[in-house]
Amino acid sequence: MVRAAWILAFVALLAIGVQGQGCRDLVQSATRLAYFPKRDMRQAVALAPNKVMMAAPDSVSVPVQGRAHVFDRDVLAATLRNPVAPTDSSIARGERKFMRTCVPCHGATLVGNGPVAARFIPPPDLLNASSRGRTDGFIYAYIRYGGAVMPSYGGLVSSEEVWDLINYIRQMQRTSPR
Repeated sequence: MVRAAWILAFVALLAIGVQGQGCRDLVQSATRLAYFPKRDMRQAVALAPNKVMMAAPDSVSVPVQGRAHVFDRDVLAATLRNPVAPTDSSIARGERKFMRTCVPCHGATLVGNGPVAARFIPPPDLLNASSRGRTDGFIYAYIRYGGAVMPSYGGLVSSEEVWDLINYIRQMQRTSPR
């Protein structure tokens, strides 16, 4: 029974091969896939961006980053106010983000004793008097745009998450025994 099935399959393949251009096309169609003839990257046409003149953006286009930002920390410190109310959920979100993003430098207790601080310039203690005296706008600008030693976290932390972080830091400052 099995031998009869094999013979029938061989005859069917032979009949298909004879109808086309023989067994050669049958083998090629089974083993070669239809790719574009120039699939080698070294032979493909590529544009050199420094050799092509780029057109100016349209007058109604919107920047990818959104609206223009003020990067002067003093202006932001004086003008920005925290729009997010310090609710329990905001503080919890801020704590989660702090534990994921800020602990390597500032440590879990906010005193600047994270694992990175031992091998680098120690970050400030977020519970001391000078940090408590900073405005929310100043802290916002420092987190989003960076500072003297702290890198910019604008790409990693959204605006809403920064306000949640500030609410968490302010809550820890209020409940700190210092």
